Amino acid sequence: MYAQRTFRDIVNIGPHCLERFIDSTNAPEIKALDIELAGCSNLSGTYQVGRVTPPNHTIFYSLKGSGKILTPSGEYALPASSVIILPAHQSFEVQIDQFDETSATPDATEVTKNEASEVQDRVNAEKAPQAQIEQSSEPAPRAEQEQWDIIWLNLSDCPRWQHFFDVEHPVQHNIELSGLHHAMELLYLETNSQHRQAVIPIIQQYLQHIATPVKSTHQVRLSALFAAVEKQLQFNWDIDALVDKVHYSAPHLHRLCLAQFGRSPMQHVIYLRMVRAKNLLISTQWPIAYIANYVGYSNVFTFSKRFKKSQGMPPSEFRQRQSLH
Repeated sequence: MYAQRTFRDIVNIGPHCLERFIDSTNAPEIKALDIELAGCSNLSGTYQVGRVTPPNHTIFYSLKGSGKILTPSGEYALPASSVIILPAHQSFEVQIDQFDETSATPDATEVTKNEASEVQDRVNAEKAPQAQIEQSSEPAPRAEQEQWDIIWLNLSDCPRWQHFFDVEHPVQHNIELSGLHHAMELLYLETNSQHRQAVIPIIQQYLQHIATPVKSTHQVRLSALFAAVEKQLQFNWDIDALVDKVHYSAPHLHRLCLAQFGRSPMQHVIYLRMVRAKNLLISTQWPIAYIANYVGYSNVFTFSKRFKKSQGMPPSEFRQRQSLH
């Protein structure tokens, strides 16, 4: 049973943590989605943030590394490609993995004391000789495997996000939100309001996707598997590589693919390769042999034969017909 925990408002962020904040001053467009505050963070070493009954919903998505979220209902690991939805008015605490709780700030009063101490340290450092300043420099960052890259959003407790109170399983694993990350980084960097406005529908789409209940864990894992395949179509995918990637047995993966795609696992790999090949034939002037290698066929004859079987014509004829439209 999970031991009852006392939650506190805590901000204990070490010197090796980098955060980029998105708010209504640098991106007023976020108000259209009832986003109060958001950010992209690269965390290393000490990171501990706690809230007591926060007035807004909070979403954390792990891009790299891992952290843990403590809530009244339990402790949740948040490895890469995982997202957690924390509804408004629920206390929580978030930490980078391997955070040393003995160094944590016990209460808000001590935060103030530490800040005062830091100010005095800076005054003393300014008076000290250069050699002494160098000796008292901050410790080196922790090992790279302890770095945690995340994005996070605070969403208003309003009708738009009311369904967050009904989330049964707060953590979703193997979910792809790198597009949301890129959109948020662009929102932070872009100074042109029209360009920022163009990013808002992308962020809205991803947030709606997060809010949609996951009907099947198998569907999520299959989507993650073939998203990885699409990123490496040139790789020599076979059934062994696929089952190693998704951690299913070959017969089970076969049944799931037939149910979801109407194709076997390898037939779906071929399907993805042919889709990419068609796009490249239409949008580029790359030689057919080059395209063949790009989508995983070292032999152009094998590629042409496979493409003809899929599209009813060889790739050269397909390209010629598309150019006439």
